[in-house]
Amino acid sequence: MDLGTGLFTCQRRPDDDRSREAIYDEVLTLGETIDDAGLDSAWVSEHHFADDGYLSGTMPTLGALASVTDDVTIGTCIALAPLYDPVRLAEDVATVDLLSGGRVGVGLSIGYRDAEFENFGVPKDERTERTEEAVAVLRGAWSDGPLGVDPEFHAIDPETTVTPKPAGDPPVFLGGAAKPAVRRAARIGDGWCAPSSLSLAGIRKRVEDIRSVREAEGIDGDFQVYVIVHGFVADSAEAAWERMRDGYLYLQRRYAEWYEGESIDELPDDRRAELKEDAIFGTPDDVVAELDRWATKLPPESERDRGAAVPDGRIPAVARAVASFSSRRNPCEVIASGTSDGSEGERSESSGG
Repeated sequence: MDLGTGLFTCQRRPDDDRSREAIYDEVLTLGETIDDAGLDSAWVSEHHFADDGYLSGTMPTLGALASVTDDVTIGTCIALAPLYDPVRLAEDVATVDLLSGGRVGVGLSIGYRDAEFENFGVPKDERTERTEEAVAVLRGAWSDGPLGVDPEFHAIDPETTVTPKPAGDPPVFLGGAAKPAVRRAARIGDGWCAPSSLSLAGIRKRVEDIRSVREAEGIDGDFQVYVIVHGFVADSAEAAWERMRDGYLYLQRRYAEWYEGESIDELPDDRRAELKEDAIFGTPDDVVAELDRWATKLPPESERDRGAAVPDGRIPAVARAVASFSSRRNPCEVIASGTSDGSEGERSESSGG
């Protein structure tokens, strides 16, 4: 199991009096702390035209994180694929991968906010096709030879060799909860990012669907599942919930507003209770135990011996990493992941507000 942090969104709540500069500086400080604590990854997310300043520049942020870290994987979870020129995205990712020594991962999604498509001049009804094209272009651009892809939505000669090439082989994973999104990730991705709105049962159902698709199409190789679970580490469960509550509920309310397309003053009581139930928070030992429970519940019984659960020998290291990070930095946002030998792995993330 690997542990990391995210998602960094750089949002500023109405009651937050920090400057924008201070918020962005905090991301870099957290990046250094993540690296020093022995965690494994840090993730940023993307949205545009948000009045709370939601992060829009993922690649510059990853470049900055690369400069202050040595070992952690850095990546997007999620970047909005239809809004990009995929060739330029391939160049930017490769550049950050070179600067980081091959530590970049790329998460993509089709997007959903009308304002983003309208203001970028991208037809929303093309978002699925543009995302699939972006994945093909990224892989072609990073290959040893020419692009080898003739994009429908962007004019570039397939015989063009795109440079630079990345230092490593950046994994490309896709997000989304709907069946087409999950199956798309199974077909063309190296992994799937499960939205935080999904329950453990909902995630498990989709993981089984991913297995079925990959088996039916004869797709081999490692496949990771990134499960977003919000949380916080403190001296007690009560203190952890108190610290994370306002930011966590604010974030979920903003997402609900974007999905519904209208302002929401307050989340319903039953939704607030559900969100608290779904979160992982408490002492480092509490959080590690809950991550272990998630890891062992996600795969079928027959898969548990293939690395999907938290290995017994890794639990002390997990606890030390969580404790080390949380003792110096709050909020704590923890990602846990394991990779099986050819079908799937599980990654859990807890993020504070």
